[in-house]
Amino acid sequence: MADDAGACSAFARWEEFAPLKRRGPMRPERLQSARTRLSGVLLARLFQLGDLSALLAVSAATAFFVPAAGAEPLLYSAPLIAFLTLLGSGAYRMKIGESLFKRLGRVLLAAVSGLGGGVVVLSLAAPASASSHLEAVWMALVVATLSALQLGWWAILGSLRRRGLLTPNVIVVGATPAAEHLVRHALRSRELNVLGVFDDRRSRIDPAVLGVPVLGRTDDLLSHRILPYVDRIIVAVPRASEARIAQLLQRLAPIPNPIALLMEDDDNHAAAVSRVADFALVQISGPPRRSGYQIAKRVLDLVLGSLLLLIFMPLMCLVALAIKLDSPGPVFFRQRRHGYLNEEIVVWKFRSMRAEAADPTARRQVTAGDERVTRIGRFIRKTSIDELPQLFNVLAGEMSLVGPRPHAIGMLAGGAEASQLVATYAHRHRMKPGLTGWAAVNGSRGPVDTPEAVQRRVALDLEYVERQSIWVDLAIILKTAPCLLGDAAAVR
Repeated sequence: MADDAGACSAFARWEEFAPLKRRGPMRPERLQSARTRLSGVLLARLFQLGDLSALLAVSAATAFFVPAAGAEPLLYSAPLIAFLTLLGSGAYRMKIGESLFKRLGRVLLAAVSGLGGGVVVLSLAAPASASSHLEAVWMALVVATLSALQLGWWAILGSLRRRGLLTPNVIVVGATPAAEHLVRHALRSRELNVLGVFDDRRSRIDPAVLGVPVLGRTDDLLSHRILPYVDRIIVAVPRASEARIAQLLQRLAPIPNPIALLMEDDDNHAAAVSRVADFALVQISGPPRRSGYQIAKRVLDLVLGSLLLLIFMPLMCLVALAIKLDSPGPVFFRQRRHGYLNEEIVVWKFRSMRAEAADPTARRQVTAGDERVTRIGRFIRKTSIDELPQLFNVLAGEMSLVGPRPHAIGMLAGGAEASQLVATYAHRHRMKPGLTGWAAVNGSRGPVDTPEAVQRRVALDLEYVERQSIWVDLAIILKTAPCLLGDAAAVR
């Protein structure tokens, strides 16, 4: 009865937050998966590269159209000084709420500093080298170029934030004072979205933390549908509760999402909050976000994936025709599988079974001599041609050329759900699934229909997650080529 009374009281207090709606004050209108979220650091680097390239291009164009200006050292030194000034002014910190006028003011400051600094340096080195005509031309060109670029960056940032593609989404475990400070800072700065709070005392606490809804207990988070949209899980507990911290981290261990620790510090709340705002949390689990590798991997997927699609398109057309002639039913088989951070994606394959025997949930995996497989199906499965349509998943960004193979949601192995056989099963989803992978080139191909096969597959996948690099990816791609004709030892 006490719990019921507490729940009623909590619900009454929840009514105070009715104008903010149950989804919370920081949840975007449309949730975007963590796979599509952009790195603010990476975006800042791209903007820096764009500005520096534009400044150098302005100097090169000036030298080309005004040959006399090409001999002026100011033409080459001032752009670098302007860029360094823009960099030092904090123009690339991408602060939320910064006005366009303030951003353009930084541009004017950078241009004036670049020109003035260049003139001072050159007047000391070669007093006769500076040209007032060149100064005026350069000043006008730089201000116009940088103003146009900063206007573009400002518009891009606004669009990305409105679409939920830039601001990180986090979940907080523990409705503690530290969590309140974090939520309060997030509401003020808008530098991150707190989508919800999970706490084991759900029936005894308010249904919201400053408007952010309490979505359930800690165990509810393990299978919650919000996980694919969460960039980081933050554990916020009192510093003295070391046993509680250890227990929470152990219970959250199966989750593939990065987990960070924010411990309450009664003496310095502001410092703790600033570290959150700067994304400098203590990371407990999850692979580090390596922007350089992610860019290289995506470029490889787009370039090589497009090339492979172009090469295999005639073969794919012939296979599609053969499937239609061989048995009634659609050419393609679509199946829902787990992607990055447990995201549900639809994976494409050529249909290799009779249409009426299709098994989208993989309750029964393929066995040797399986009567459900068609004549064409046996050939395309043996040669892995049935997987070629997944190149479309690669180009769409749902999959990668190299990564753990995606498994069907609810797939059974030995009568048990595969995801329940290994505690760290979901850790293989810390990367996008792949067309091929470390497990495939190390003998773990085809169905995983026993607990031992699942354990071996997961072990190999996690080994790849730990070793991930562009060189490992290239090695796997080269080793996969001999496997394209099939593996006699594997049941396909």
